[in-house]
Amino acid sequence: MKKVISTTNAPSAIGPYSQAIQVGNFVYTSGQIPIDPATGAFAEGGIKEQTRQSLLNVQAILKEAGTSMEKVIKTTVFMADMNDFAAMNTVYAEFFTEPFPARSAVAVKTLPKGALVEIEVVAEID
Repeated sequence: MKKVISTTNAPSAIGPYSQAIQVGNFVYTSGQIPIDPATGAFAEGGIKEQTRQSLLNVQAILKEAGTSMEKVIKTTVFMADMNDFAAMNTVYAEFFTEPFPARSAVAVKTLPKGALVEIEVVAEID
């Protein structure tokens, strides 16, 4: 059975999708772009600030689902420019500890609203 996960501490969906869906003991987040839910605007700065905001949004959704970043199994990071990989990775490492989740990181032509990064995760719920 699917359960919708939604919080005002992360940006509202900008289309016909949910912030996250729980199925059994797993939660699947939609991709989070770096919108600050308090302002509705992108985090100011470059890839580091946008990565941080995207991960803060993921963190808020996971908290609403009753889990945390420590329970993340898999992440997918979409970037507008693969040249930003090292800077993104520096901030990403602040949010995860060993054993690190599995990850894919890809460059894409464009992201919603012109974001530099979008991050989605799959996490376990105890």
